Amino acid sequence: MSERIPKKLLTPIKKTGGRSSSGRISVRHKGGGAKRLYRVVSFGQFFLRVPGKVLRIDYDPNRSAHIALISYQNDKKGYILAPKGLKEGDEVLVDDSAEEKPGNRMRLKNISVGRMVHNISLHPDGEGKMARSAGSSALVLAHEGKYTHLRMPSREVRKVHKECFASVGEISNQEHRYKKVGKAGTARKMGRRPTVRGSAMNPVDHPHGGGEGKAPIGMPAPKTPWGKIARGVKTRRRKHTDRYIVRRATKKKKKKK
Repeated sequence: MSERIPKKLLTPIKKTGGRSSSGRISVRHKGGGAKRLYRVVSFGQFFLRVPGKVLRIDYDPNRSAHIALISYQNDKKGYILAPKGLKEGDEVLVDDSAEEKPGNRMRLKNISVGRMVHNISLHPDGEGKMARSAGSSALVLAHEGKYTHLRMPSREVRKVHKECFASVGEISNQEHRYKKVGKAGTARKMGRRPTVRGSAMNPVDHPHGGGEGKAPIGMPAPKTPWGKIARGVKTRRRKHTDRYIVRRATKKKKKKK
């Protein structure tokens, strides 16, 4: 029988059912789902310069990646995102400079060009924000001035301050992208309620609604239930960060059969 999760690393999750503080549905298709506790994962440098040892690799019901339970030399335990290749008994370290092996975390300026990294912070000494989902990673392309050039999972090339921290390696559980829900019951356990097509509704409920039989939507482009164009519209808001983008994300070309 496996060791139980330390209580300090568990916290309850309050479910909203997709409703705001006023009780109205603000996010559709949310509700129900299996009861679960949140695993407190360290995304930053909480155990700086304190060596740790991997006790085991755990499943996390709240994220696509696996997590690793670490026992540190100061008699404390914590979770980190488990990179590919990290095994039980391996040692990990968070420091300004460390050995470039999966699980170690250090400043970008000390990571070699060509390395894959994950859990990248946007500010020096801040928590990791980028490349945290299963199978994702960023590639270190170059060190130029006070910035490091990274190729993100979206293929966008972005400048990040070289004093920011990043973890070495690719995130584990790369097979997650191939997982199929399979049936409606599984979706309900995940907290996903049924999604009704707009064209199956009445005109009062959705712009696509109405008509006799299986009628087309009758408009140049699909719309949301609130009448806004749903596809091909720019949604980027943080335009002040555009100066850090070296090359925009490019669409992957489909291979000809």
